[in-house]
Amino acid sequence: MTLPELSQVLWAAQGVTSARHGLRTVPSAGATYPLEAFVLVGKHTVDELEAGVYRYDPQANSLGLHREGDLRMELATAALDQSFAARAPACIVICAVYQRTCFRYDRRGERYVHMEAGHAAQNIHLAAVALKLGTVVIGAFDDDEVQKTLGLESQLKPLCLMPLGKPV
Repeated sequence: MTLPELSQVLWAAQGVTSARHGLRTVPSAGATYPLEAFVLVGKHTVDELEAGVYRYDPQANSLGLHREGDLRMELATAALDQSFAARAPACIVICAVYQRTCFRYDRRGERYVHMEAGHAAQNIHLAAVALKLGTVVIGAFDDDEVQKTLGLESQLKPLCLMPLGKPV
């Protein structure tokens, strides 16, 4: 997979569409933007990237190394041994910081966070299809194990995993 392909998919999920207003590619209740996108990459699977866990920065449309090493197998194990997640060149993990939305909307904010995650996942699917890539949403995983594998702060909660690559 190429870095421009991965970049386009991540932009579709969380990219900024208006720098002036800070708007993004998916609707967000009260523009609270609770989602964070991470991507796990294997060795020699995405051009120009070393194996590791990267955090997507929507403002700069860039990736920052969050954790070194190819952790796709550990992620697949955390995803109840769904081995195809380890075979994909990259795996996007959509996470949420619920407090960003719930501070404004109380418990109802949880619903809004889930809606936003659905919009982001849909945009990932649409961008993947446009680039002739394949993906699927994985919802069956051990939350604590995914958090541990990615080295996430306690407030970041994983919502879905999306392996990404060229269809066989």
